[in-house]
Amino acid sequence: VVLATNIAETSLTIEGIRLVVDSALERCALFDARSGVTRLQTQRISQASMIQRAGRAGRLMPGLCLHLVPQEQASRAAAQSEPEIVNSDLSSLWLDLLQWGCTQPQQLQWLDQPPARNLDAAQRQLTRLGALDNNGLLNTLGRRMAQLGCDPRLAAMLCAAGDEPDAVASAALLVAILEDPPRSGSADLRDALHRPQAQWQRRAQQWQQRLKIRGGRIDEDRFAGLLAVGFGDRLARRRDQSGRYQLANGLGARLDEQDGLTRNEWLIAPALLQGSATPDARMLLALPVNIETLCQQQPALIERRTEVEWDEEKGTLRAFRREQIGALILKTQPMARPEPEVLHAAMLRWIAEKGLSVLGWTPDAEQLRLRIQCAARWLPEESWPATDDETLLESLSQWLLPQMSAVRDLRSLQAVNLTTALLHLLTWSQRQRLDTVLPTHYTVPTGSRLPIRYDAEKPPALAVRIQEMFGEAQNPTVAEGRIPLVLELLSPAQRPLQITRDLAAFWRGAWPEVRKEMKGRYPKHPWPEDPATALPTRRTKKMSPQG
Repeated sequence: VVLATNIAETSLTIEGIRLVVDSALERCALFDARSGVTRLQTQRISQASMIQRAGRAGRLMPGLCLHLVPQEQASRAAAQSEPEIVNSDLSSLWLDLLQWGCTQPQQLQWLDQPPARNLDAAQRQLTRLGALDNNGLLNTLGRRMAQLGCDPRLAAMLCAAGDEPDAVASAALLVAILEDPPRSGSADLRDALHRPQAQWQRRAQQWQQRLKIRGGRIDEDRFAGLLAVGFGDRLARRRDQSGRYQLANGLGARLDEQDGLTRNEWLIAPALLQGSATPDARMLLALPVNIETLCQQQPALIERRTEVEWDEEKGTLRAFRREQIGALILKTQPMARPEPEVLHAAMLRWIAEKGLSVLGWTPDAEQLRLRIQCAARWLPEESWPATDDETLLESLSQWLLPQMSAVRDLRSLQAVNLTTALLHLLTWSQRQRLDTVLPTHYTVPTGSRLPIRYDAEKPPALAVRIQEMFGEAQNPTVAEGRIPLVLELLSPAQRPLQITRDLAAFWRGAWPEVRKEMKGRYPKHPWPEDPATALPTRRTKKMSPQG
């Protein structure tokens, strides 16, 4: 049992037999594309790993391997471990691909296709580092970073040093330490920088030779600015006195409460590890930062934007001009009347954060959205736009912004005609086709034009008085006859009598009982014995031509 506490396996030799005790677990590094942080996850190993670990028992002598997992679970384990490319940060790979002239992953034949989300994260990372132009191709800085052949974050730091010897020497030492970080000791990066180990000094000299700029002295005043070039998203601000920080990328991070670094309000943490036991990442290395000095050294870090917030007390929107680094707000200034384009952009960000429910959805707008969703399901041969929440929130500028010219506050925002706004997602021919194959109304035999009620999960429904469906042998359909309408047959008082997907079966089966009950309750209305051959009507017997 003691041997089984090891996360992988433990082995020993007993009387000439090699014994391997395998926990059947492994710690796997998984890259989080959203936060840009790698986390460790403990998970069951694959069958291939079990075989590989068992092989250690008989490699040098007769042996025995004990897998600490039920045989049934072992048989259900994955045949192979997931390829590393599936769970890795692909920013270095994407930098290499662009250097080779490959701009689309589909141009290459992969043994294992890299995940699109990780490639998107890689492109965002290279854009943040300034390596890409407006077309997503390498610019001059990106090509220089690619030639260095190291992690893009570290390459950006080396390039930022320019040709100034002190800056290059400082960047080279930083990069050398981050390439081979200390395995134990304090999380304070200053300890390593002030007492660099021999291998770090040798590696720093190699980087200086590679950059063809030798000499220079280590300038600790440059460390924070250089780190911010490569790790600006990991600038951290203290949340409380318990060692918890918020990062510029929105993620939480932490230090031990007893760590002396917690005395600093601002840190930059180039080395993070996301565990599974807590939502906050652990800072493995961090450096104190003077935020005023950093903003002077790296003004490009600061983003100036206008935001809007809902004031619960006053019931109105308030506008602010903010200076911030990612999710970390440096300064906030209220605005009286921002320019429309600034206000509208801020409103779109606010809607994206709060959700579509803050808009004024009318029944007509909701039905149009549902009709488009139904068209995508029932008429897949055409390319209909997606109208799920996530897609609509990502495309607000495409469909909502054109209708916001007169919007200045929440009241006018909620008055925006969302039906008209959603139509911006459709081409003219799609609008015509949608109205033809999935109409908003259906005209019954009496001439009444009644609304069709569409639903995301249920078949479309039509509520109609039962007398108006006399003479009909089957349910009306939409989507070119592919989808029958569910009929909600109503009494003369507009109360539900029957819900049916098969009108002919209803006339043949349940109608006599319905007729018997309703004839006494509504004697002025016609209740023929054979409604399938009777004439439809909206009138009573006295007013009816048959009456």
